[in-house]
Amino acid sequence: MNWLSVLLLSVVMIAGPQIISAVFLASSREARRSSLAYLAGAGLAGLIGLTVWHFAFHVVRGTWGGQGKHDGTARLVDWVVLAVLLALMVIVFARRKRSQPPKWMSRLQAASPRFAFGLGFLLFIAMPSDEATMVAVAGSLDSHDKPWWHLLPFLALTLLFLALPLLVLLAFGQRAVAVLPKVRDWANEHSWLVSEAVILIFLTIVVSDLLK
Repeated sequence: MNWLSVLLLSVVMIAGPQIISAVFLASSREARRSSLAYLAGAGLAGLIGLTVWHFAFHVVRGTWGGQGKHDGTARLVDWVVLAVLLALMVIVFARRKRSQPPKWMSRLQAASPRFAFGLGFLLFIAMPSDEATMVAVAGSLDSHDKPWWHLLPFLALTLLFLALPLLVLLAFGQRAVAVLPKVRDWANEHSWLVSEAVILIFLTIVVSDLLK
């Protein structure tokens, strides 16, 4: 497995209401503070989720692979990852027709930093697509004997993508107000296609590992 290929799944982590919320917050009344709080909540949720799944897979492999069954356990984890990726493709495909953001997102224009933090945390800890992505990433890295800290670049890239609306705001100031809605609309309509392509790439890599 190419370790860099795992980083591609960071796109799937932010596709959907995650990046749409980031765009709304970047054009909100307290754009900078709320966006930073949102990133902090998302980062905390991602760190918790990835860590829990990493150690869960580590315990499973340590329990079942302690007597010369290491390779068999690693393959079992790969099969679990494969099943999760297939389920993730179904989830992303099922959400493709959500062409309009949920009504609650309109309230983000006046969101407080505390609300933004809670929203970031909940979106990343409770969304089935993000949970499935974290399972796939943690399982893939653990099955290839990658240490826990290898999860951190994935999380960092996820947060970088999520911070793009804020970075656009900081770079272009008020001119970003006209750009961000267009970014939001494009992401709302096409992010599922990008996600499916990324999942398919990673799916191919997992299958090739299983066929070795």
